Amino acid sequence: MQENGACVDVLIVGAGPVGLITAFQLAKFGGVSVRIVEKHAKSMQDAYGRAITLFPRTSEMLDQLGLADELLQSCFACRDTVTYNAHGQEVPGRGWSFMNNMKDTAFDFALVLRQKFQEEIFRNAMKKHNVQVEAPIELTSASVDHAVPLTGYRVKAVLLNHQNGTSETVRCKYLVGCDGGRSSVRQLFGIPFEGSKSEDKWVRVDGQITTNLPKPRTYCSIESPTHGNVLWAALDHGATRIGYAFTDDRAKAYSEFDEAAAVKEAIAAVKPFDITFDRVDWWTIYTVGQRVAKTFFHDGCVFLAGDACHTHSSGAAQGMNTGIHDAVNLAWKLSLVLNRDAKPSLLETYEAERRPNVQRLIQYDKDISRLMTNRLPEDWQGDPAADVNVILGEVMEEAGSFSSGLGIFYDVEEGNPLNVNSSFTCDSTPPVKPGMRGPDITLYRPGTFEATRLIRELPNEACFSVLVFAASPSNRIPGTSEDVYESSLDLDELVGMGRLKFITILHERGPSPYEQLGNDPLGRVYYDGKNDKDAYRRYGIGTSGGIVVLRPDGWIGTILALDDNATDRLEEYFGEVCFRQI
Repeated sequence: MQENGACVDVLIVGAGPVGLITAFQLAKFGGVSVRIVEKHAKSMQDAYGRAITLFPRTSEMLDQLGLADELLQSCFACRDTVTYNAHGQEVPGRGWSFMNNMKDTAFDFALVLRQKFQEEIFRNAMKKHNVQVEAPIELTSASVDHAVPLTGYRVKAVLLNHQNGTSETVRCKYLVGCDGGRSSVRQLFGIPFEGSKSEDKWVRVDGQITTNLPKPRTYCSIESPTHGNVLWAALDHGATRIGYAFTDDRAKAYSEFDEAAAVKEAIAAVKPFDITFDRVDWWTIYTVGQRVAKTFFHDGCVFLAGDACHTHSSGAAQGMNTGIHDAVNLAWKLSLVLNRDAKPSLLETYEAERRPNVQRLIQYDKDISRLMTNRLPEDWQGDPAADVNVILGEVMEEAGSFSSGLGIFYDVEEGNPLNVNSSFTCDSTPPVKPGMRGPDITLYRPGTFEATRLIRELPNEACFSVLVFAASPSNRIPGTSEDVYESSLDLDELVGMGRLKFITILHERGPSPYEQLGNDPLGRVYYDGKNDKDAYRRYGIGTSGGIVVLRPDGWIGTILALDDNATDRLEEYFGEVCFRQI
């Protein structure tokens, strides 16, 4: 064994999408050394079971990271859904129909791109920041030295190189396990994986097909009496995925279930429609239970993300989405702490925010996976003769805003300084609150009045943003909103650290922001510009103006009134998060 004591800030184990996105962000944000290792060589990695679908909120977050454009070049943008009953008749309002209501976003579609191609994009982006996957490298042991203080090199990890048989000892400040349902990181630290192992088996087959199905290039479900609720998903590069439940009676028909058997059952599953596989790209049969790790954050320096800390069926197509949400939530917090721009306690908010959302997914997944195998939910209290396909449609519709990601929120609770109750009051029920996603509003640039989107103007650089919605001229009160523009400059240290940026949004278009405000604006200026004042309306801001703090990941931190106390409240908010005194 090589005891060279190599040191790195963050060691990431597992180079699937979750590990790659985590490593990419840390490298992109800067000031942090990172290594990412993978037990399997890339040729083996390609053979893994692969996710295909990114829902709108995930796409928005990847857009903020500068990754969406490449994904859009290769993906199949799926905007259409259809459900067929056992007789081949179209049935509205069932299956994946919730996808028709994914609005209020530029990404109002399912971004379908097989994991193999997504990973290639993520790897190439990571390489631009001089980080590459090291494979085949296996984590064989890991321990925490509690004598070393937090943010020190507390973790000792031993890595085995399967190519040459040598071992290397690495010390890191943080270890992140992104290594799947059989996570070595989770097992090495004895973290319980709680839940139940599903008895349900699922088959997925990808390939090029010929078919007489009327709407083949859609996200489709076929209500089969023999194979459950069958998934038919149009894929990138003209391919199609067929997915079905592998029931006991199907299993008994085969002494060995191989590719030929998977294709034969896929042909039977989509009846009364016909398909011919011109080519099979990949197939798998798998069993996944609903399990959640006892902790996502161990000993103050070990994290779990993605399937390493929660597993569920692919019934709701949430696996990769949830994992990427984990990665985006974690990476900017790690970056701020490692760069000494935030208190180490900020890392405790990772599990506090992610666990409730994982538990919501698990509950939905339990019901959806049973219904997709033609069984009612375990705790079903209704009519025992209810049509499982009707109930499935109702459950998926109920889960729609969660599945799209647009309705995912982080609770305002004691001990979490990131989500703070508003001092801003709205005449009616506010459309957004702290802990909710910040809407991606349309804005207009000064002078040219060119349209742009808020997300494009606020890339995720591990930086907080303060949106100053200026009061309309008739509602601007001397000694209040003007003072915000002067006294908010007390936050210059955070701006200078690159951890805070201001954007001023004006109520109406004009020839000069200075003339409209009567002073220099804070940060870059944009106009709402639409006749219905859509930007102000989406954030619940009236003519008296207001201030919205956006976290680096695009969720709302707090909303403040534009008054004499605004600067004090901003300083109080950032004082709870920042390591350095303002």
